[in-house]
Amino acid sequence: MNYDEVGATRSGILPDGYHHVRRRELIGSGRTAFDAAADTLMTWEMHRQSLPRVRPSRGRVEVGSTVSMVTGFRCEVVYVVDEPDRIGFAYGTLGGHPECGEESFLVEFDAGDVYVVITAFSRPGTWYAQLAGPVGRWAQQRITDRYVAALRR
Repeated sequence: MNYDEVGATRSGILPDGYHHVRRRELIGSGRTAFDAAADTLMTWEMHRQSLPRVRPSRGRVEVGSTVSMVTGFRCEVVYVVDEPDRIGFAYGTLGGHPECGEESFLVEFDAGDVYVVITAFSRPGTWYAQLAGPVGRWAQQRITDRYVAALRR
């Protein structure tokens, strides 16, 4: 990992000195919708529908698996959540990634409704990511929108 706060998205207490993303969106209702969204998430399909050139090291998400996205930048899964009404994972950036940080993706079944919860903290890890500034934050927001849309399908 290229950051120290590995696993911090699990508690929801995000570290200072990073840009934070917290998003919870209703994506459906019923157990069938939950199961479908969970499968889309845990098979990397959400990422494949949202980003070009997604190459996971394994077919299903598991701790220690890696994923290469867009231009070859890699992340590693740092934890997995597998509960009856909550499923998901978090990955962290690896060396060479232009950003430093972690992002978690959860699908929750709550009183019959299905939600996606995306939590992240990140900061530039390279001069060119620093230079991108607001454009980088805008891109992160657009990608988050795509993740939500992929889980609504």
